[in-house]
Amino acid sequence: MEWNFQTAERLAAALRAGEVTSAELTDQAIARIERDDKAINAICVPDFDRARAAARGADQARARGEDRPLLGIPVTVKESYNIAGLPTNWGMPQHRDFMPPEDAVQVSRLKAAGAVVLGKTNVPVGLQDVQSFNEIYGTTHNPWDHGRTPGGSSGGSAAALASGFGALSIGSDIAGSLRTPAHFCGVYAHKPTLGLAASRGMVPPPAPALPADPDLAVVGPMARTARDLTLLLDVMAGPDPLTLGVAYDVTLRSARHERLGDFRVLVLDEHPLIPTGSAVRAGVNRVADALVDAGAHVERHSPLLPDLTEAAMLYTQLLFSSQVARFPIEAYEQLRTSAAALSADDRSLDAVRLRAMVFSHHDWIGANSRRELHRHGWRQLFAEFDAVVCPITPTPAFPHDHNPDPRERRLDIDGVEYPYLDQLVWAGVATMPGLPATAIPAGRSPAGLPVGVQLIGPMFEDRTPLRLAELLEQKIGGFQPPK
Repeated sequence: MEWNFQTAERLAAALRAGEVTSAELTDQAIARIERDDKAINAICVPDFDRARAAARGADQARARGEDRPLLGIPVTVKESYNIAGLPTNWGMPQHRDFMPPEDAVQVSRLKAAGAVVLGKTNVPVGLQDVQSFNEIYGTTHNPWDHGRTPGGSSGGSAAALASGFGALSIGSDIAGSLRTPAHFCGVYAHKPTLGLAASRGMVPPPAPALPADPDLAVVGPMARTARDLTLLLDVMAGPDPLTLGVAYDVTLRSARHERLGDFRVLVLDEHPLIPTGSAVRAGVNRVADALVDAGAHVERHSPLLPDLTEAAMLYTQLLFSSQVARFPIEAYEQLRTSAAALSADDRSLDAVRLRAMVFSHHDWIGANSRRELHRHGWRQLFAEFDAVVCPITPTPAFPHDHNPDPRERRLDIDGVEYPYLDQLVWAGVATMPGLPATAIPAGRSPAGLPVGVQLIGPMFEDRTPLRLAELLEQKIGGFQPPK
């Protein structure tokens, strides 16, 4: 039987029933990677010998009567996670040979749950792109169209899932890095509530893997079904055992509803700062129509929605001020000179980005205070709604563009060009306030490319958008392998 595109849930049932062994699943996954990944380049650091050994160990554990959530299931891991014995370089040539001494917390949790790690998936340099390419491992291609990007920075993981290279993967997200690759490759991903899943060991080299609470950034699951997302999130969720894990364990709150018709949903398909392409708008409308057809309460506008323009500005300020914090002082001074030369009337997102790069601590505190007002606004909105449906980016996957200066790149939206980085505003809708967001497939573009949407839920109620994703999958369908 061909197992490579089966769900993790189906594989777990087959393993328990004795229909297949982990060794067989692992050998089949490795054979597919060796056959197909030359064209995709998703698996940048294979770990096949240890995977086979782990699979044999899983089969022996099952023979002893053990049963764990992911026992014997082949998975992949984003390159940026530390795995002892494998390099972690984030695509940065100067750290090509960095070898971490121990596994990241989430890798340890995968292994404790019984998963078989096949290897690491490709990323952009420093995880800072909506594509996945670097000079160490090369370019990852979208399985639907090799001339297009699979997204980034978890692009290798999304491409691996779409290609049948493992049933699950783990990635990270600060600017849509889970959601955009899922959207571009036709798979599922979940950006958890900020702080829900510990991230120690998902750190740029050669920094030590210390317990920390990074702003905006999260780690999260990727899969080919919504139920598999929930299965993997249950493994990942919980505080770092070195810090808050000393004080408490996590039990995720149940979803607000179990029936699709009981959900109250706000649907958005327009952003004040960038147009929504026709293919993505059609995907949003397909989900909205399915909700209406199921009897859900659907609205297109609400006075409770926090201002999206201000939200995008705040997100841009918080994101870019944090990204340049480790820049050399010479680079920082160059940015200060460039920012000072901006016209006072320039309120473009490019200008906001540049000014944010030279934020003072006083500036950052002011932006953070305004963020708290937005968080309160979202609490009020989620007293009236259960979820928000909106785009992840304005377009399906776009052609590879390796111009070294992202400010010179352009994004084509229905024949009109826009600044490349402006596409991040939709990702920021959930990221800036720290809300959970589930990326789901929502159809195909006229060119046959996958189109996804995100389901944003209330803070720390991650099971609500996940359950909505599961119900929509039953209603409109989900992942389909590339043809």
